Amino acid sequence: MKDAMDLAYLTGQRPADLAAMTEHDIIEGHLIITQEKTKQPLRIVIAGRLKETIDRIHARKDTYKVATGALLVNLQGRKITQIVMRNYFDEARRLAKDDNPNQANAIENFRFYDLRAKAADDTADQRGHQAAADLLGHDDTRTTSKHYLRRGKTTLPTN
Repeated sequence: MKDAMDLAYLTGQRPADLAAMTEHDIIEGHLIITQEKTKQPLRIVIAGRLKETIDRIHARKDTYKVATGALLVNLQGRKITQIVMRNYFDEARRLAKDDNPNQANAIENFRFYDLRAKAADDTADQRGHQAAADLLGHDDTRTTSKHYLRRGKTTLPTN
C-alpha cells in the first residue's frame, strides 16, 4: 500500500493509471503514462523521491519468485488490481484509525483520491499552477484549479 500511495502522490495519477503502470513504462529515465480516463500522454521524470520509490519497488520485487512487469504487486509478487488496491487502502485506513483514535474522523474521511489533490496542491505551491496541471494531465489550469487545488493562493499581508 505504501508503494501505491507514494506513486499516487508523486505522480498525481488516478488509481486506474497506477494499477496499469509497468516496468515497460520506464523509458530513458521517464515514467511514460497514457491516462486511462483522458488518454492524455505524460512523461514524468524519474528523479528524487519518485526514483527512490521505484528503486524500493524494484528491490522488493526482486525478492519474489513470481516475475511480473507490473510496478504495484501484492505480497506474492502478483499484479495488484484496482479492487485489491482499494481493499488494501481500506484496511490501512482501519488500522490507522485504531492507532490514532483522536484523528479517527479525519482518517475515515480521507480518500485515496485525495493524494491526487495533494499532489496538485504541493506542485502548484512549489512550481506553479501550470506545473500542477501538467502533472495531472490537464490541458488547462482552470480544470486543475476547479477540481483539485484546495489551499487557495498564497499571499502576503498589507504592509
